[in-house]
Amino acid sequence: MAELRDPDRFLLKRGNRWYYQRRVPNQFSHLDDRAFVKVSLKTGSHEIARLRRDHLAEADDQYWMALAVEAGSPGGSGPTLRAALEHRYKAAISRAMAYGFSYKPAEPLAESQAIAELMERIRMLEAQAGKGGDPSRADAEALLGGSPDPSSSITVSEAFELYVKRIAFDDQYNKSEAQRRSWEKTKRTSINYFIDQMGDLPLSDITREKALEYRDWWMEKMQPQADGSAPVAPNTANRHIGNIRSLYERYFKHIGAADVEDPFRDFYFSGKTEVKRASFSNEWVRSQILVPGLFDGLRLELRVIIYLLIETGARLSELVNLRPEDIRLNAIVPHIAIRPEQNRELKTDDSRREIPLVGVAEIAMRACPEGFPYYYDRSTLVSANLMKAFRQRKLLPTSDHVIYSFRHSFEDRMLEGGLDYGLRCALMGHKNNRPEYGMGGSLEYRRAELLKIAHPFEAGVFGEG
Repeated sequence: MAELRDPDRFLLKRGNRWYYQRRVPNQFSHLDDRAFVKVSLKTGSHEIARLRRDHLAEADDQYWMALAVEAGSPGGSGPTLRAALEHRYKAAISRAMAYGFSYKPAEPLAESQAIAELMERIRMLEAQAGKGGDPSRADAEALLGGSPDPSSSITVSEAFELYVKRIAFDDQYNKSEAQRRSWEKTKRTSINYFIDQMGDLPLSDITREKALEYRDWWMEKMQPQADGSAPVAPNTANRHIGNIRSLYERYFKHIGAADVEDPFRDFYFSGKTEVKRASFSNEWVRSQILVPGLFDGLRLELRVIIYLLIETGARLSELVNLRPEDIRLNAIVPHIAIRPEQNRELKTDDSRREIPLVGVAEIAMRACPEGFPYYYDRSTLVSANLMKAFRQRKLLPTSDHVIYSFRHSFEDRMLEGGLDYGLRCALMGHKNNRPEYGMGGSLEYRRAELLKIAHPFEAGVFGEG
């Protein structure tokens, strides 16, 4: 909607009545026969006039956008036509609200039980047209249901492309390019599951029955599988159903149809799944990984990251994306700062923290004081390279062990070392469920506690820089 910096913009009072009065903007003047718009708001109340003015201003903005899109694509089809339909539909909804009605398609209005309402709408249309005048196309569409619902033909896949490009813009705003790709990949996987099982349906065809059929498919996937494959976890099914639900709800909200009932409502599997949580034992780290020369030949940045993973417990993505200003080697307590960026989010708000560098981590970090520019925003590549290096050297005790297991190991060491619960949460970037008192201790305190659990290592373990 046009930004109304003046709270009474487009409002005119004549006697005891308020009017909506607005000149058609120059860029749309060749598209709209109404050179000047003046509509009675049918009220003497200032507040009610403002509300109706807001709806009409939004309606006109959307109507003009529809005209512009249509004019720019004569006989248009596909995404362009869809955009025009959406603008026109939003305009009709807002205009109907301004006149005191909810928007209804023409067919339901023509039913016998709706005749009285239809006549009332026709009288309003005649009143807006004036004595002997012809009603405007915009008013007719709004009051008589002449604007086609864009959701009647938009398919799940088409709605998802709109979701990625426009509807969920704010979800992606602070993400880096890699984070945005990962976000889209996760959502697209969920949408593809639905399309593969139910077809690329128009959104308006997804009934409660269809949604139940889709839920039943996931329910079957959660049972023991005949081919011996692992059953799907409840959380996995919930996530994929949640993503199609989000697409459905946010699309209809986007086009202004807020009263559409969610066919996926109340779908939730509450079962629990035992998660395998592998961690490296202290003995394994010290005897198998902290071995001088073990990683010779591996790129310097990767070697540094390995030792940081061991002694900081940070997520791989947090280390890979450290900026020079986040690496504070000259501080009284050398440490790294995990912070969000304008174009890169942290996993959670609690992930923001400062971690002292102790043991081999401090020595390693001094070899890359500017961070890891080659791998910046490429944590997936780093993970793949490290997994390859660990497999080649037979450093994974079981098939459940991955690079992320270092984070679990760090958490286990803190617990076994008797570190305070609040400190453990602060260093891991976890939410502290206890009442908060202070900031989790000074860096000096954190360093002293971490030194209690730091792995011993030989002087040449890091090798040559």
